[in-house]
Amino acid sequence: MAMSSLLLVLKPFLLPPRHVPICSSTHPTSFNTCRKLNLNLHTPIQHNVLRKFTIPNNLPIENKTSQLNAKAKLVEASEAKATSEKKIPLLDVVVKRKRQVFSRRKWNFLDIEIAGGILAMHLLSLLAPFYFSWSALWVAIFLYVVTGLFGITLSYHRNLSHRSFKLSKPLEYLFAYCGVMALQCEKPNNVGDLQKQPFYRFLQSTYHAHPIALVVQLYLLGGVHFLVWGMGVRIVWIYHITWLVNLVCHVWGKQAWNTGDLSRNNWWVAILSFGEGWHNNHHAFEYSARHGLEWWQLDMTWYVVRLLQILGLATDVKLPNEAQKERLALNTSTAG
Repeated sequence: MAMSSLLLVLKPFLLPPRHVPICSSTHPTSFNTCRKLNLNLHTPIQHNVLRKFTIPNNLPIENKTSQLNAKAKLVEASEAKATSEKKIPLLDVVVKRKRQVFSRRKWNFLDIEIAGGILAMHLLSLLAPFYFSWSALWVAIFLYVVTGLFGITLSYHRNLSHRSFKLSKPLEYLFAYCGVMALQCEKPNNVGDLQKQPFYRFLQSTYHAHPIALVVQLYLLGGVHFLVWGMGVRIVWIYHITWLVNLVCHVWGKQAWNTGDLSRNNWWVAILSFGEGWHNNHHAFEYSARHGLEWWQLDMTWYVVRLLQILGLATDVKLPNEAQKERLALNTSTAG
């Protein structure tokens, strides 16, 4: 299942970071942010609004009453619209556009396949309490590091999507293959030149065979226990961590940089996602191989990249310089 395809299914659930129709009055730069995003601040309904309407004195009583009734209906409609807006819990942020998630969606075969795969992994993970073993747990953790850190955050995101550093082709392909086992990429269309490389075309054309091969290996090595934990629990965990980055890090956390959007730095998401939770840092410097820009901002993916750089395996590692930081810095620290 492609990450791009998965996002097509999940797109209605996500808040796009640069075009979100919401406003916040709690952040010090909220007014500038809303103005940059062409958003309208929510103004409370004035209940005495009828006093502002001018009714000519020479009109018959019936006409005056009709106009007042018409104005009252307009006010009621405005109030109904205002009450239909939902406030995000714990924040002074109001969602002003109601999304039609399922009712207006035209489902195609790919949508059904992806949704079916996600549902299957969740159903498989429900068997975890009945097939628990310590060896199965360690298999899930090991595969989570291999596929989540090396495959998704290091390879797919920072290397292939943002070109934050360069790797030798054998190492690049190895890490990309780890990402295939996370069931998040079938079609490498996030970077244009990937389609020109035979290796990525091979992965695209044989995508389903690789997770199936992993399923067979897990079953042969540890039976249903390894299958439930190494596939079901691990894949569901990776899915939800990915969704946490895209959802939580646009709602809860702190901003260190004037990015003109609602991206946040969230420390606990960063711990769970190998450093991807420093999302405001990432939006400010998308090219940076390092997301945890402060020494205390835990970023496991960056530590691996740095180690590869020391060993001479990673080159052209991109980081923001002080001048670039000063241009975007707010009058707050980079606290998560």
